[in-house]
Amino acid sequence: MSNHHSPRETASFHKEESAFLMDHPLAEKTRVFPHFPGVYLFRDGEGRVIYAGKARDLRKRVASYFRSNTETNLKVKALLGKAQDLEFMVTATEKEALLLEASLIKKHRPRYNVILRDDKNYPSLRIDPREPFPRLEIVRRFHKDGACYFGPYPSGHALRETLRTLNQLFPLRQCRGRKLIARHRPCLNHAMKRCPGVCAGKSSAEEYGKIVEEVILFLQGRTDALQCQLRKGMEEASAKLDFEKAAQYRDRLRDIESMLEKQHMVSSRFYDQDILGVHQDENATTFVVLFVRQGVLVGRKEFNLSHAQDSPEEILTAFIQQFYGEGHFIPDEVVIGFSLDAQEILQEWLSEMKGKRVRVWAVRRGERKQLLELAENNARERHASRKKLMQKHRSLLENLGKIVRISTPPVRMACVDVSNVQGLHAVGAVVVFSHGEPDKSSYRHYRVQGMSEPDDPAMMAEVVERFLNEEPELASGINLLVVDGGKGQLNRIHALMEKRGLTDRLPVISLAKEKEVDRGEKGRGFYEKVYLPGRKNPIFLSRYPDILHLLQRLRDEAHRFAITHYQHLHRRQLLHSALDQIPGIGPKRRRQLLQHFGSMEDLQKMDLNSIKEVPGISEKLARLIHDSLPPP
Repeated sequence: MSNHHSPRETASFHKEESAFLMDHPLAEKTRVFPHFPGVYLFRDGEGRVIYAGKARDLRKRVASYFRSNTETNLKVKALLGKAQDLEFMVTATEKEALLLEASLIKKHRPRYNVILRDDKNYPSLRIDPREPFPRLEIVRRFHKDGACYFGPYPSGHALRETLRTLNQLFPLRQCRGRKLIARHRPCLNHAMKRCPGVCAGKSSAEEYGKIVEEVILFLQGRTDALQCQLRKGMEEASAKLDFEKAAQYRDRLRDIESMLEKQHMVSSRFYDQDILGVHQDENATTFVVLFVRQGVLVGRKEFNLSHAQDSPEEILTAFIQQFYGEGHFIPDEVVIGFSLDAQEILQEWLSEMKGKRVRVWAVRRGERKQLLELAENNARERHASRKKLMQKHRSLLENLGKIVRISTPPVRMACVDVSNVQGLHAVGAVVVFSHGEPDKSSYRHYRVQGMSEPDDPAMMAEVVERFLNEEPELASGINLLVVDGGKGQLNRIHALMEKRGLTDRLPVISLAKEKEVDRGEKGRGFYEKVYLPGRKNPIFLSRYPDILHLLQRLRDEAHRFAITHYQHLHRRQLLHSALDQIPGIGPKRRRQLLQHFGSMEDLQKMDLNSIKEVPGISEKLARLIHDSLPPP
């Protein structure tokens, strides 16, 4: 079947295409776009960036938006419906366009771009063998500073377990601070054989350096070299009749062999790989990243991109751009399921950041294909599981809406709570659940300013009013406001809503844990009650345990968030000292002074000459400290 068209058909096609091109007010702007690589921005009527994209040829790429079939491409139709302005920035190369696009997406977070919500850097381990007595420390960013980095670990729990195992196998110092502080007696870790006690001279720098080498070999996956080194050390210690040290080497060797038996090898290639599995439907896209380190599968991470209507190639390119941002661990290989237009540019970008060659590999067969299928199966199962959970939440929220008598399901719920002790350091918190799950980016906390006496209803009213005033866009999306408390709190917030004319748009209920007299066998107990405005008797949700559990989760999360902020303020007040009032004294110098003299009371007893002896304290500052501190 031929794909050629007659001259008349071709002319007709170009005529229709040109007609559609000229239909949109912004179409005319594309005529002045250059045929160069760069970045283009769509803006809405308020000047906000709603989409940022890169292009090898700016004029061709942007003109394609106005030639698209809006009946099939819903994203383009919605984008052009909102766009009021269009601009471009030329770059020297396509790689520069890629970097600029990533920077602009991170800065503006445009509405119609694929945004990786969980773009945090995962924890990793760092050790610098150039330091006299290095220690393992947890970091979230990789720097080109000559130190050794290992990871990332997909969860804090996995990292803590690894660190605990390492501390048992290889006793390195665990004290904080990169500088070693000399002690008369070593800490408890030395008695537990989890620290060599270098701070008290119990181990030499040479012995400590050998342990550091063993740790690095283990984390690099070079276990054969490590086992040979441990056997050699055991034999040398035995030859010197140092049987205690020989036994330590023997035990360490056995523990490592036991650990290696438990590890599951998934690749015969002993290098670092990230396997990107993707599953997409009309509503969302799910990514599962398998982390393979030195041939061993060490963990996985799931990402959900809701309402991502781009093509699979565009979504995968955007994911790689955002996932491997600055400070993130970059493996030797990124394994994907299909080729990308920007694949070579991505390889060049990743290689430049890592400092060695990185390959973005679209696999079709072999061992890598099996790993990719594993990642894709995980993505498919996680996607189906999340879809079922969303359907369950949708049904649950519909039932909740009927019970509390609101017209629409409470897809986005907010809960307000306050925390204080006799009015001291009073704080309020607002947490938001979207589709039954926490939306932590929408959490807000406030310092209660209007009162110093304990009055929970008045404090809650102040928090709600500030939330409505300071976060109007966030508040406008809330379908139901839940108050932690009884009738008193509910009536106060409801009165505030009536005053602002929001009773219909933002309904309010309260959830209270109150005592109820039960004449049966159970006796007295606490019961969860839901109060509605204008209704005398509370609603008991014992017949709807799923709905009750959802409201309890929301309330408990608000309580946790509020009390965490209260504890932060209270702790900061406890740590506050007279030194903070002296100009030129910051946290570092305050800590230095207190470590030097032992306590605030001892510092207050010192004369001017003693204070001048502290390193970094000038005579002028010492005199200011001496004159400012009150006598003990």
